[in-house]
Amino acid sequence: MDGESLDIKQEKIERLKELLPEVFKEEKIDWEKLKATLGEDVEFKNERYVLNWAGKSDAFRVLQTPTTATLAPDRDESVNFDDTENVFIEGENLEVLKVLQKSYFGKIKMIYIDPPYNTGNDNFIYPDRFSETKEEYLGRIGDKDEAGYMTREGLFRKNSKDSGHYHSNWLSMMYPRLFLARNLLRDDGIIF
Repeated sequence: MDGESLDIKQEKIERLKELLPEVFKEEKIDWEKLKATLGEDVEFKNERYVLNWAGKSDAFRVLQTPTTATLAPDRDESVNFDDTENVFIEGENLEVLKVLQKSYFGKIKMIYIDPPYNTGNDNFIYPDRFSETKEEYLGRIGDKDEAGYMTREGLFRKNSKDSGHYHSNWLSMMYPRLFLARNLLRDDGIIF
């Protein structure tokens, strides 16, 4: 074991090189050759449905960055370690998912991820319950004081890209995790 996680991007490029070596020119994909090779099966139209948000390209880079993290079994905390066919892994889920890519790609039947959300240790301000008044919301995010008056911060708050008010922050956090988890699933696998 070399101590590095699977480099997903490079792995896909290598698989594509094995399958279609003729579409590569100086280690890069020649899109015109790819189109010519696959003919009508390739469509280069700009018109399509996509889910896009600010920071998506950064999220994709995060998932492609290899990790040097490792997993070590805790036999003292385990029950029937040598006999069980199940594994419970506790850790930062992005790093764990990267570590598992080499050994478990396409082999896992069920993944349960508890993403960091409303734990107090994150920057997301969205509640898990979806009914509150505007006054309750403004109080929760600090825009109103105990007496119900707008705070200076609330009056002049700029919704910066680092703000928990942006759904894109949550999407950027979840995208790499779901992408890597999907790679681990068998054809009949499921993610919760």
